[in-house]
Formats: sequence, C-alpha cells, structure tokens
Amino acid sequence: MLLNSLFLLLIIGVFGLILIPAEHRLLLRQFSLLITSLVFILSLFLWLGFDHSTSKFQFVVNNLWLPISNVNLVLGIDGISLFFLLLTTLIFPLCLLASWTFEKGNLKIYLISFLSMELVLLLVFTSLDLLFFYIFFEAVLIPMFLVIGIYGSRQRKIRAAYMFFLYTLLGSLFMLIGVVYIYLSVGSTSYEILFITKFSNYNQRWLWLAFFASFAAKVPMLPVHIWLPEAHVEAPTAGSVILAGILLKLGSYGFLRFSLGLFPQACVYFTPFVFSLSVLGIVYTSLTAIRQTDLKRLIAYTSVAHMNLVMIGLFSGTVIGVEAAILQSLSHGFVSSALFLIIGVLYDRWHTRGVNYYGGLTHTMPIFIIVFLFFTMANLGLPGTSSFVGEFLLLVSAFDANTTACFFAATSMILGGVYSLWLFNRIAYGNIKLVGCDLNYREFVIFLPLLVGTVFMGLYPNIFFSVMHASVSNLVWVDSWV
Repeated sequence: MLLNSLFLLLIIGVFGLILIPAEHRLLLRQFSLLITSLVFILSLFLWLGFDHSTSKFQFVVNNLWLPISNVNLVLGIDGISLFFLLLTTLIFPLCLLASWTFEKGNLKIYLISFLSMELVLLLVFTSLDLLFFYIFFEAVLIPMFLVIGIYGSRQRKIRAAYMFFLYTLLGSLFMLIGVVYIYLSVGSTSYEILFITKFSNYNQRWLWLAFFASFAAKVPMLPVHIWLPEAHVEAPTAGSVILAGILLKLGSYGFLRFSLGLFPQACVYFTPFVFSLSVLGIVYTSLTAIRQTDLKRLIAYTSVAHMNLVMIGLFSGTVIGVEAAILQSLSHGFVSSALFLIIGVLYDRWHTRGVNYYGGLTHTMPIFIIVFLFFTMANLGLPGTSSFVGEFLLLVSAFDANTTACFFAATSMILGGVYSLWLFNRIAYGNIKLVGCDLNYREFVIFLPLLVGTVFMGLYPNIFFSVMHASVSNLVWVDSWV
C-alpha cells in the first residue's frame, strides 16, 4: 500500500499540473514541489519499515495482468533497490527548487516532464518483471529527451538530445531480443522465477552480451560514453543533476539486478573484459577531464570515471565489493548532483560555463566557496565523506580480484586530485574577474541535504551496509562466484 501511494501521488501530481492554467506559474512550481516533497517523506517510511534481516522483496504489490501469459506488473523493493529509490525521491524536489527561477519555454511542460520522469524511474527501481523493467527503462528517455531538446541552453541542444536518445535506445534493442528469448524459453518474465532458473553457459554468455549493450550505454562505458558530455553541456541545470545523480545509476542497477542475478557464470567469464573497459574508461576520461575548459563538460567526464570505478566493484565477485559499489553509486548521486548545482549557481548569475571567466570568488562569495570546497574534497574521496568509504572498499575488493586493474583504477584518485583542485583553484583564487552575490536562502537549502547526506554516509556507512547486506549476499554468494 505504501509503495502504491508513491505512484498515486505522482500520478495525481502529473494530472494536477495538466489542470492548472499555464499562466499560474507560481502555483505550478509550488504544487510540483509539494508533490515531490511528499513523495520523499513517504519513501522514508519505506526505509523505516524495511526488514533488513531478509533478502526477500518487501512491500510487494501486483497491479496489472496482461493478456500475455505469466507477465504482470509486480512491484517491490529489497535492500538493493531501496536506496536507489530514496536517492531518486530526494533529488527531484531539489531539482525543482533549483529550477525556481527557470523561465525558459513552457514551464508547465517542463514540470510535467520532471514528475513523469520521477514516476518512471521509481517504476524502474521497483519493477520485478523483466518485460516491464525494459518498458520503464526505455520510457525514461522520453521526458529527458524533451528536457534536453526543448529547454537546453545552446543551439546544439537538438543534436545532444538525439545523441542521448539514439545511443541509449540502440543498445537496448539487443536487450529486447534477450527479453523475448527469455520469455519464449522460460515462459515467464518474473524476476523471482528467472532468478532460480539455470541458463546454460552458452545462453548466459550471449544473453549477458545483449544486456551489456543496453546497460553499458547507460553507465556509460567506453566507447559508448560520447553522448554524456554533450547531453550534460546542453541540458538545463536540473536536467544535468538528474542525468548524473540518477540516470547513470540505471546502468549499474541493471548490471547488479539482472546481469549478476540471472547470468552469474557469464559474469565470471566476462569479468576481465569489464575490468579492461572500466580501467580504460577511468584513465581516459580522467585525463580528458584535465584539459576541459567548460565546467559542465569537466564534471561530466569525472562522472564517467567514477561510474567505471563502480563497475570494477560490481564485478569483483565479493559481497563487500558489490556493497561498496552500491554505496559509491549513492555517493556519486549526492556529490555529482551538488557539483552540477554549484555550476548552476554560477551560470544563473553570469550565464557562462567557461572556466577562464571565473576567478577570485573567495572574496565575493565565501559561503559558496565553502560549499564548493566541501564537495570538491568529497569528489576526491576525503576521509569522513561517503566517497572515501566507497572508493576504499572498492579498491580493496578489486585488489583481491585483480591487482593490475586495482593499480590502474587507483590512478583515478591521483588524476581526480589534479582536475578537482585545478578547477577549484581557478574559480576560488586569483584576481577578481566577476562580482556577484553569495548563496541565497533557497540555494543553501538545496545544498544542505546533500551535504548532510554525504557526511552521514561517510561517518555511518554500516547503517547502509546492514540494510543491503542480506540482498547482496543472496545475489553474490552463488556457486559461480565462490
């Protein structure tokens, strides 16, 4: 019932926005913020009522039966999906607050796109049927395509929207073939049935590759990462936050839920391949980030590096490695979202993202610089922040699995220091180039939950590990991984 209430609230929100006249802009903003805030508060009750002693799915609801045999919309959460759901419900109200002064285009369509996106994302993270997961997984593309293509900031926004749409859609066509084959061979697309189904080694390998084509484009991994910097640069601030904070997690969640859960022997077989691509992605995108002069493009490349580090943890074959990968995904959702919001603060004041235009902001925006410094340090993996716990445990598990991969993956911390400190130094110090006002109350409220969450996750990671441990142990401790 509680899970259904989240979806019902969002559906009411979408239809409510449709009924409110477009000229009532303040009412549209207030109504959408109220709905997303209520959804976040309700989602906290899911955490409070969650039984972390079992790996079984909880709050399960059967909502719809299709004419197709053994295919129905089953929703539920476990220790893995719970935190992705909470991350989603937290980020959306912050995005709407960040868009409070956004005046470009039709505000009504803009807000409807965001509420629709949140609804579909929650369905992705709670769907326990493979066919419906695929449908919602692809449906996310539509509202984000509109946000980038209509409300983007430059002339290249149409190109960026099509790159985002086509890169992610084309890879998923292979996954659709795999879903159809699974239904024809097993007779069901229920995750719980497929989880106990033993596929042959041959079938596991080609199905793994079909799913890999879809999930790798969402992470993204080399060489299908090209769409991400373009999409980030052209998207409005709130769109970039959703892209980095949540949409990139769809790839890692897909690998975690389906590749590891359904094709464990294929995961072992393809682990060297994943490690190789991930290490290349980490080193290449970190080096590429160093030479960027566009603020958004720089943070976009760092996102690729961090998510490829997550991939190494997912395929380490250990419980602690997978748990660290989940924690690092959540940490990246907090830190990268904050960094894109920081860039949004600068862009709202001076309408440029060129690094060369900024300097000396320590003198004119001290509170902003303190927030910027904190999230820069969190992005580096400073002890006491969530990134440190995730990266440290990731590298420990990677060292056990493959020492060479661990060595090259660890270079991300060194290269991360180069681009992060270089960026902070250019913006915070030097001659005063632009004069503007410091963070206002609304902007500070946006950063506060991200700051508190980053510190809390860094100081008390066991609270998160204890919830996900049973589910991850059930997923990883199968014969192929022991």
